[in-house]
Amino acid sequence: MYVIGKNIVLQMILWVGLTGNAAAAGGELPPLVYDIGVSLFAASILAILFVKIKIPSIAAFLLAGILVGPVGFGLITEPDNIDTIAELGFLLLLFMIGLEIDIRKTFKSGRMIVISGILQYPLSVLFGFAFVKLLVWGGLTVTLTGPFDALYFGIFIAGSSTLLVINLFQQNYELDTEPGRIALGILVFQDIWAIIVIVIQPNFQSPEVLPIFISIAGIIVLSAISYGLAKHLVVHAFRWLSKEPQLVFVGAIGWCFSIVFIGSSLDYLGSMVFDFPTPLSVGSGMSALIAGMTIATLPYSREIVGKVGVVRDFFIILFFVGLGMSIPPVTDFSVIKIAVVLAFIALLTRQLIFFPLFYFTGGDQRHSQVASIRLAQISEFGLVIAYLGAQKGHLSVEFSSAIIFAFVITALLTQPLYRHAYKIHARMAPWLQRLGFREPSAQGDEREGTYDIVLLGFHRVASSLLHEIAINRPEILPRVLVIDFNVQLHPAIRKTGVTVRYGDLSNEETLLHAGISNAKIIIATIPDDILRGTSNLKLVQTVKRLNTEAIVIANAENPATAREIYSSGADYVYMGRVSTARALDELVGQALEGALQDFRKEQEEVHGHHHDRKEILS
Repeated sequence: MYVIGKNIVLQMILWVGLTGNAAAAGGELPPLVYDIGVSLFAASILAILFVKIKIPSIAAFLLAGILVGPVGFGLITEPDNIDTIAELGFLLLLFMIGLEIDIRKTFKSGRMIVISGILQYPLSVLFGFAFVKLLVWGGLTVTLTGPFDALYFGIFIAGSSTLLVINLFQQNYELDTEPGRIALGILVFQDIWAIIVIVIQPNFQSPEVLPIFISIAGIIVLSAISYGLAKHLVVHAFRWLSKEPQLVFVGAIGWCFSIVFIGSSLDYLGSMVFDFPTPLSVGSGMSALIAGMTIATLPYSREIVGKVGVVRDFFIILFFVGLGMSIPPVTDFSVIKIAVVLAFIALLTRQLIFFPLFYFTGGDQRHSQVASIRLAQISEFGLVIAYLGAQKGHLSVEFSSAIIFAFVITALLTQPLYRHAYKIHARMAPWLQRLGFREPSAQGDEREGTYDIVLLGFHRVASSLLHEIAINRPEILPRVLVIDFNVQLHPAIRKTGVTVRYGDLSNEETLLHAGISNAKIIIATIPDDILRGTSNLKLVQTVKRLNTEAIVIANAENPATAREIYSSGADYVYMGRVSTARALDELVGQALEGALQDFRKEQEEVHGHHHDRKEILS
């Protein structure tokens, strides 16, 4: 069936191409419009097929480019249109990446992420560089002997795919879990490092200090101009444009290209100021990135991201289809061999560089390992760097093709690795223990005794509950026990005066030794979507075996599950969505009676402002 379906798709693309060529020849469609149309058509058909068989859509876009490009059916009328398509997608892709980077938040993301983010990229580059040099020294490769091959090899294995990873975390509602938080923070740092690579990339051939300094100076000048305009002019422009939402997109794209034009004109500014030619001009890609970053902190940034995001996929498709078009025929098996080696070393780097860094900077074994496994693919930013490197003559045609194939290989592995990350860790855990990567002791605090309250796991609801206890019943804080996996939060939890212990909630022995057998009230607040290796139903069953006298409170996501948890012995089962709906219903009633503002004032007098709450998970 798959082969038949594939043949039908190819026949459709060929038919559209032949009729499109006739139409273009008859003057009905301009060549550029035709080429973009064929690219999008092929990408859409293949994306539908790939999504059906659970293959990342980026692979479909690359394959679409191969099929409609010179290697495939040759449906593109003018080869120059390939570069136009790729360049347009490249600019908008970097603009969108810039919009997602908030430098201020990045450096407030915690010691582990900051240290790991600073060290991970250069260490990975060094590892890849050394690996290639070792292969060459041992006479094991004749295809990676270019002057920059070892350096680019290291760069390509150092980054992970923001598009693929964040999309999977969002789809699985795990972005605010510990592995999600680690992955998001590291991806931001990787993007920053990739920006630095793009800055110095033009000087790879002549790595002199002065040209690099001038390039950085140009970027600083453009950033200052962009920031000044954004703060004093653009913010007011977007305030006016926000009254017409459809114009926000136009304004954002206009801003992007304004900074691109200014960046390309800095040579003239340098000549005027210094009275001699100064190569301060900034490349279009870097300029687009700066344009995005300088408005990322504006009050309207979320709205801009939302509006531009509507067409983001359009330009991403064009960029990756353009990359696919640029792949030459594979006439030498060495291309596939390099791609496989590149993909393998990328996976190995996650275990030899990523995981130890996460662990030794404060992460626990499980979360560090899971985050490393889920960051196992090559970055699309690596494709951008390869695209620029090929333009500058740094990379051979074969190596450029191998990079794209390696990206596809690791992209295909992303979903199964994400899905089975916890199982992979469970199998590797004993070996990691032997290598010295030990889990923290379950007996994290020495205090023993009877606890009034035991919180099984610590996430958003537990954070808010602990805040309420600290305000309304501070005297019982010393008799509250938290059992949780996330050692990153343990110091902050201890500061509140409660006892916290490291423990796997799916392990009955862990719960017994942690001290729940003498607890009065045991509360499970983490929903089943986030729990791993257990569920609220299993937790209640385990707790009831270990402590028949305790009052057990658990949560459920639907009525059927709530019924099962009650049958297992829970004293109370709450549903977060029902509790929220009841609170909203009261607000609706107050609003209908015209008393909402008075109600809000009363609530804030009693409980304070929500935005003033100082929770551990704020």
